[in-house]
Amino acid sequence: MESTTTHALSDNPGELGTLPDKQVLLALYRTMVVIRRTEEQLAKAYLSGLIHGACHTYIGEEAVATGVCAHLRIDDAIFSTHRGHGHALAKGVTPRELMAELFGRVTGCSHGRGGSMHLFAPEVGLMGTSGIVGPSMLMAAGAGYSFKLLKTDRVGVAFFGDGAVNNGAFHEGINMASIWDLPVIFVCENNMYATEVPFASATRNTDVAARGAIYGLPGIAVDGNDVLAVWHAAAEAVRRARAGEGPTLLECRTYRTRSHSEGMRDAGYRTREEVDEWRTRDPITTFRRHVLADGHVITDELARIDAEVEELATDALAFAQNSPWPDPATAADHIFSAK
Repeated sequence: MESTTTHALSDNPGELGTLPDKQVLLALYRTMVVIRRTEEQLAKAYLSGLIHGACHTYIGEEAVATGVCAHLRIDDAIFSTHRGHGHALAKGVTPRELMAELFGRVTGCSHGRGGSMHLFAPEVGLMGTSGIVGPSMLMAAGAGYSFKLLKTDRVGVAFFGDGAVNNGAFHEGINMASIWDLPVIFVCENNMYATEVPFASATRNTDVAARGAIYGLPGIAVDGNDVLAVWHAAAEAVRRARAGEGPTLLECRTYRTRSHSEGMRDAGYRTREEVDEWRTRDPITTFRRHVLADGHVITDELARIDAEVEELATDALAFAQNSPWPDPATAADHIFSAK
């Protein structure tokens, strides 16, 4: 059986393996900042009453979506959860399309019909986010099965939280992918809480990666706040999938620093000290410090990205606010196939 490998955060990113070149480093930084600034705008918009419905932000977990999606092509398929904004942006949905969708506007990626938890953009390989716990694993396995039948080298990716690993879908999806050697990557974003329920109180074994051995596939645990650790682990998982070597279970240990959903309480089930300690491990701040110290990029290069993304997020907010609402006459569209 496969052993569990853990990649811890290092003071020297080079110790995690060969560093990617400068353009990749800058691209990783840019994607994380795009996610962060867009989510910050969304959180403010929610407080201003501009978002009607749920808004689960990805703040604190940006390294996971960034590190995984950096290796995916546009024709690879990802399946996500209620906390899917970061995955959508990392896969290619624009801040404009995402923000307009949460505002319920027709210019959103789901034409204002989906909101925060139902984002679809098949043109970039985002095959849907869902508030139901666990279906991403089954759908990614189905995509992988389709890709194998079609004899392509495309990859299916399932993002899911720690709360989903006790769901039957976890067993069914991973077992099927393993016995049929499907090109699937199962990415568990273990942020220690399912809504407000500590993972440790819901399962005796909190080592998600160790469960891979039970199904005969590699189980890899990484520091999910270290984008380079995620990037390296995902590179091997994607390589295996494209080469026909089967699926990988990737556990990214991370933490959301905002409440489960905007408007919900953020105390009573975790301490302020715990949140503050995780904020010191912020994935963007940590990555920035490491690449600057290592001399691979310079401050001006990151500052240009910061300014560009700030303008991008501000533009996305204005675009969403100024976009039209869907025409009520189209409410029944997209329900039944016209074919």
